[in-house]
Amino acid sequence: MPEKNSILEKLEGLGNRFKEISTLITDPSVIADQARYVKLSKEYKELEEIMQARKRYMACLDAIKESKDILAQEDDPEMKEMARAELQANEELQPKIEEEIKLDLIPKDPEDGKNVQMEIRAGTGGDEAALFAGDLFNMYKKFCDKKGWKVSIMSFSPGTVGGYKEIVFAVSGDQVYGTLKYESGVHRVQRVPATETQGRMHTSAATVAVLPEADKFEVHINEGDIKWDTFRSSGAGGQNVNKVESGVRLRYPWKNPNTGEVEEILIESTETRDQPKNKERALARLRTFIYDKEHSKYVNDIASRRKSLVSTGDRSAKIRTYNFPQGRVTDHRIGYTTHDLQGFMNGNIQDMIDHLTVAENAEKLKESEL
Repeated sequence: MPEKNSILEKLEGLGNRFKEISTLITDPSVIADQARYVKLSKEYKELEEIMQARKRYMACLDAIKESKDILAQEDDPEMKEMARAELQANEELQPKIEEEIKLDLIPKDPEDGKNVQMEIRAGTGGDEAALFAGDLFNMYKKFCDKKGWKVSIMSFSPGTVGGYKEIVFAVSGDQVYGTLKYESGVHRVQRVPATETQGRMHTSAATVAVLPEADKFEVHINEGDIKWDTFRSSGAGGQNVNKVESGVRLRYPWKNPNTGEVEEILIESTETRDQPKNKERALARLRTFIYDKEHSKYVNDIASRRKSLVSTGDRSAKIRTYNFPQGRVTDHRIGYTTHDLQGFMNGNIQDMIDHLTVAENAEKLKESEL
């Protein structure tokens, strides 16, 4: 069976690599190199899952061979009947394990395990768009809470009657980018706004961007080139907000690798009353901004080659419609609709994400050599 042999050959090579990494991650010189150690530890974890699947696959193949040997050599009717049942069960199990292994062997997106920064911006629709942007933030907040992820608001601009003109927030946890990357794009809502006096249905939109958060060792920043300013935060928050210069502003000269020109990056942070914490958050946003700019070409090239059904980064594409009168949510990339709009807005979006993941994996499998 060519397909089976192809899988076994790949598993054998990965088994050798797994043994090599198992030794490397215990080497003191590797442990001292944090960047290399983190990278190898991540690869070890991914390979460990494949090795577990390999163990089950080999056991299944051995059971099939054993059952066939019994049927060929055994005369006892009862033993032969047990062997037939065992053979049928394992022959049904074999393609399922092979499918699982095929998916595991697809090269992982190196960004999937990262934390993210998300940006939601009100688009067309005025006040209703801002309200919808607020609804989307609450939806993602509830979803993250269900996943046990931490959400930290970094900056926001409130809408006139509620919601947000824009809101930027960080999400940290396990496999955050790999889960939320499908949310990038234009989200459209059809409903009668709370601000509508005539009962007419409006169509509004909000843009969602999901950016993988850069690790410290992935982006080089010369902190000596950063110019810091401090200022008093405005708005509610008590006397400390108005009298202490807790807000920070950084200016950083960044050389665009595509054009060679030096651009000044300006970032402000006023989220907390603690100036050092605001500095940390401003630096995190600077790292992520530079990372996103320098890796955007890479991401676009990968997306173009993959020709995936799922768009993960095109902010101009309408990806989803939330129709309140009909109580449904439709993702236009895969043509999938759920009629539990209320549950969806309460953070029950995992089913939609699962369908998007399956669609992308199916496309990847077509391009796989297996």
